[in-house]
Amino acid sequence: MRGGSAPAVALARTAGRKDGVAVPTRSGSRADLEQVFRATYPRVVAVAARVLGRRDDAEDVAQEVFLAFGRSSVRPGEAVGWLSVASAHTALNHLRSGRHRAARERSAGDGDGVSPDVADAVITRDERRRVRAALTRLPRRQAVALVLRHSGLSYAEVAAALDLSPGSVGTTVRRAEAALRKELNDHASSD
Repeated sequence: MRGGSAPAVALARTAGRKDGVAVPTRSGSRADLEQVFRATYPRVVAVAARVLGRRDDAEDVAQEVFLAFGRSSVRPGEAVGWLSVASAHTALNHLRSGRHRAARERSAGDGDGVSPDVADAVITRDERRRVRAALTRLPRRQAVALVLRHSGLSYAEVAAALDLSPGSVGTTVRRAEAALRKELNDHASSD
């Protein structure tokens, strides 16, 4: 949604509500879209950026997520969790599809200046690539739990977003971390 929220503002003004649920109008938007957008856009972008590693790609994901939210009937109280999960899912889909792979690889080769230690930059970039690839091989629920928790969401927020009990979030995240380590180790030996 680069360039501001004018489309969100225009869409949000024409929507209606029914029984406490945001109802899309003929234009396909919601009355609470602008308010939800303003309150959650930074979080949605942060979750996607955590997965994708690039803010401009994350902003593209955020645009897709808010368009889907604008057409949805998600209750306002569930918006933050729904948007966080949708952002993680959409970003993982972008990784899995390889849709932006060529652009990422081209930009990884572009350098505006000389890095103080080129070897460190290459190693860091390679490690991030390996972690993102391993995330795509995890079960969806585990990958999303990891992304949400490491994007700064609290256990309660992760629990609400994934429809888990708050007590099981820690276990889910630990299992996901173990599965991620296993994926990284298994593929490190095959590289």
